[in-house]
Amino acid sequence: MLSFIRPAIAQLNAYKPHPGSIIGTHPQTLDRLDTNESANDLPEELKQKLGELYIHSLEANRYPDGSHQELKEAIAEYVNESAQISPETALFPTQICLGNGSDELIRSILMATCLGERAAILAANPTFSMYGILAQTLGIPVVNSDRNPQTFETNLEAAQKIVESDTSVPIRVVFMVHPNSPTGNPLTPQEIEWLKQLPPEILVVIDEAYFEFSQHTLVSELGQHPNWVILRTFSKAFRLASHRVGYAVGHPEFIEALEKVRLPYNLPTFSQLAALLVLQNRQPILSSVGSLLEERKYLKEQLNQISQLTVWPSAGNFLYARLNSSSHLTYETLGDRLKTQGTLIRHTGGGLRITIGNPDENKRTYQRLHSLLDSVSVLN
Repeated sequence: MLSFIRPAIAQLNAYKPHPGSIIGTHPQTLDRLDTNESANDLPEELKQKLGELYIHSLEANRYPDGSHQELKEAIAEYVNESAQISPETALFPTQICLGNGSDELIRSILMATCLGERAAILAANPTFSMYGILAQTLGIPVVNSDRNPQTFETNLEAAQKIVESDTSVPIRVVFMVHPNSPTGNPLTPQEIEWLKQLPPEILVVIDEAYFEFSQHTLVSELGQHPNWVILRTFSKAFRLASHRVGYAVGHPEFIEALEKVRLPYNLPTFSQLAALLVLQNRQPILSSVGSLLEERKYLKEQLNQISQLTVWPSAGNFLYARLNSSSHLTYETLGDRLKTQGTLIRHTGGGLRITIGNPDENKRTYQRLHSLLDSVSVLN
């Protein structure tokens, strides 16, 4: 190992992007149900509008708008509208920070709260892995609590003990996903009440990446909790995963801190234009959510017929399943065989996370899973 590389980085298990991007593998030959992207691309007419914007409105030789002001205003309008917030308590653009995906915002949050302060983060596993990975890259300790093995609710008693523990490295940030990835469960009233009672010196990060599918949001609570911040993304229901646009909503003072630590010109002009365009056309874009929820119901019903699988309810655009003890396959072997047949799913959190695809992808995924698990069961 090169001596100037930090040992923690050399030993870090990095997030691995899906294999569909490997040279020589054409993405269209795979059903990519492993990264919770939208099953639908942008409509052709919106792509044409984006092309026109690139030609007529984008100066490639100029840096992007580093203030993101127009996009912040559009996002504030959407957030207020989607949460049905009254004009008297409406959120303002000064309460929004834009990031190159939510990952950049997570890193900015860690830099603004824990870096160099001998402070740790708390997350309940299984959950989104990037909280821990990004914290480790910055040398920030990660403390994990567990979840109920049946419902995946946070073990609040254990989490409270961690928060109250007398240690030289106190918890400074608590991460929660609403609904959780990979397990799909939204926060319960008990979990929300626990978050409300946390002391003001602990930042609560509520990741609502799947809000458009779940319709569960705590945005209206931000006025009562200045130590809360909510993360959202355009990568899921808004179909802009390739543009990497995420945003944080929180107290203006904390948003100002995030603005200080983020990189300048962090969001390309084309990404800002794309986000503005889908917000302007949000009704037709988000109208596909209903059919996706129907597909989620269909796929769950089909997967429930496979005796070797246990499938949990989900409020996201994905399902979570685990192999039963009767199965003679490992997750790695099952994933490899599915990949060979043309389906990518993600082995994470001690189970399988399966993104909801289009009807044909969902049908093939069920058929392949059923065939693989059934054939192994017959052989044994």
